[in-house]
Amino acid sequence: MNAFPTKIAIVVRDDLEPWQRLNVTAFLAGGIAAAVPELIGEPYVDGGGATYLPVFGQPVLVFEATKDVLTAAHGRALGRGMPMAVFTSDLFTTGNDEDNRAAVAAVATEELDLVAIAVHGPKNAVDKVTKGARMHP
Repeated sequence: MNAFPTKIAIVVRDDLEPWQRLNVTAFLAGGIAAAVPELIGEPYVDGGGATYLPVFGQPVLVFEATKDVLTAAHGRALGRGMPMAVFTSDLFTTGNDEDNRAAVAAVATEELDLVAIAVHGPKNAVDKVTKGARMHP
């Protein structure tokens, strides 16, 4: 039984290169962590006493989807007012946060060339947003 009332989901477009999938997944997970810091657990300590940074205290589900399914998921998340992080194709050509934000701001919502989104929210709402996406292999 899953004890978590919420879900963290990242939906990645299925036509990306493997390095791109990993890059955008890590990038967007950071957005969720920044927006919802209470999702972060306690630091880790190994048997030798070395300490490690805390990570999410619940699983991050990674899905893949076609461009159309990803666009629909984005629209459903916006319609539900869910917190969401986005990664557009333009961000593969920028090199810093300021340029990233400018690249997103330069494009109308419905024209964004999305390659991935990350959402967090109640399990049933996240399930509805990610409808049509499949678990990443």
